[in-house]
Amino acid sequence: MNTPHVKILDRYIIKKFLGTFVFTILIAVLIVIIFDLSEKIDKFLSKQVPLQEIVFDYYAGFIPWIVNSFSPLFVFISAIFFTSKLAQNSEIVAILSGGISFRRLMAPYMFSAGVIALLSLLLGLYVIPPANQHRLDFENKYIKTQAIAADNMRNIHYQISPGEFVYVEQFSRWANTAYRFTLERIENHKIVSKLSAESAAWDSTNGSWKLKNYYIRDFYGESEVVRTGRQTDTVINLTIDDFYRRKNAVESLSEKDLNDLIEVQRMRGDALIKRSLIEKNSRIAMPFSAFVLTVIAVSLSSRKKRGGLGLNIGIGLALSFSYILFLRFSQMFVLKDIIPSPALALWIPNILFAIVAAILYRLAPK
Repeated sequence: MNTPHVKILDRYIIKKFLGTFVFTILIAVLIVIIFDLSEKIDKFLSKQVPLQEIVFDYYAGFIPWIVNSFSPLFVFISAIFFTSKLAQNSEIVAILSGGISFRRLMAPYMFSAGVIALLSLLLGLYVIPPANQHRLDFENKYIKTQAIAADNMRNIHYQISPGEFVYVEQFSRWANTAYRFTLERIENHKIVSKLSAESAAWDSTNGSWKLKNYYIRDFYGESEVVRTGRQTDTVINLTIDDFYRRKNAVESLSEKDLNDLIEVQRMRGDALIKRSLIEKNSRIAMPFSAFVLTVIAVSLSSRKKRGGLGLNIGIGLALSFSYILFLRFSQMFVLKDIIPSPALALWIPNILFAIVAAILYRLAPK
């Protein structure tokens, strides 16, 4: 059925759904900013942070991140609030009685969910990463007292390129120096060179490592050549940033940079690859939730209930928070090696809630 009346109904639902979504976001963001500002105002004043940096570096990056992180909550509340009002005013009954099927009624809702999903996808891929870079730099400069180094500053192993392996017994972030540094080169499963040094200090002027008291062994079949010295410079595929990469630094990477980082981390056997894969998959899985949660919200709230609008909103809040909580648990399962595949873990909430959505859709009034 594609009559002018139905087209008017489509525009009405789309306008009200998206309007409620935007209004919900504005109210939630305002509340979050007030609480966040009240918590950090003392630090801002004590460190005399310029107002321009607070607004354009911190909150300009903080707001898109908050909006995207809690978009499932905003979608669910918007859909369930608007649909509950239609049901309470008996408009849903009138629409269905007029010959419009429940399936056809879902069309403008799904179109709206598609707009929200596309917005979330664009935010996650193109807007939030550069905005996060400013936000994280601001936090490290004014809020946190020092940069967060790698998880383990002892016994660090890296494969810096095919056949090249680095081992560091201890890294000092205060001196930017790796102690008991070892670089091995392996070809055809045989070691061909081994460099050992008492320390390797990062030289930022030329991007090299200054080795002290080094010892080099080059293997040629059954023989070997040994070289020693007090100091030398070496340039390898390892920089100081590899030791200082923040756990949440992946949030500031573009899709291309994130994929490049994943390839490097996979080659090196870097444990932080789990966080990179979580970020990559969540950028796609999160927007898809708009479709699933919209179906659940409409199916739940399309029937007029004795509890009214308050009951539906309560159910909506519980389900949307459970989705976000489930998503966080899925990330934790990846980090704890309970679920080996980050892609599977990040899509499990969508899959399970999609099953719930299908059941509720079949039970919804026709």
